Order: sequence, then structure tokens, then C-alpha cells
Amino acid sequence: MEKKPYQNLNDEDLIKKRNLIKGATIGLGIVDIAVFVILIYLFLKAGSEERNFATLIPLFILPITFIPLLINLKLINKEVKSRNL
Repeated sequence: MEKKPYQNLNDEDLIKKRNLIKGATIGLGIVDIAVFVILIYLFLKAGSEERNFATLIPLFILPITFIPLLINLKLINKEVKSRNL
């Protein structure tokens, strides 16, 4: 049996939740871009003997933070589309 967590919400709550998740995704994207730029700058600024590739680990983890947000946004958009809102 497939779970549909957004099926029980009324139209107004569904639109509010979609806007909230969309705003959170945009905000997190802006923060991630800033962190990406700062980490790349710090990595390139360090001397060749001080460069540590462990500094770049957060760059590989940043995209993982988007996965739950994008999955929820996709589910909400699918529910909105099925209701023709």
C-alpha cells in the first residue's frame, strides 16, 4: 500500500506547505552556493603544503541536503496537479 501523506490536507494547507518547502529549498540553495564559493576560495588560498582534501568533503555532502526537500516538493506538486489547483 502506497502512503500519500499530502492527500489528507485541504487545498489551502497544501498550497501553504508547497510555498514553505519551495522557500526553504531556495533559501538552502542560496546558502549552499555561498558555502561552496567560500570553501573553494579557502581551498585555493591555502598553500600547497596546507591543502587538505578533507576540506572539500562538505561540498560533496551539500547536494544530499536537497534530496528530502525535492522529494517532498515533487509529492506536493503531484497532489496539486491531481486536484487541478
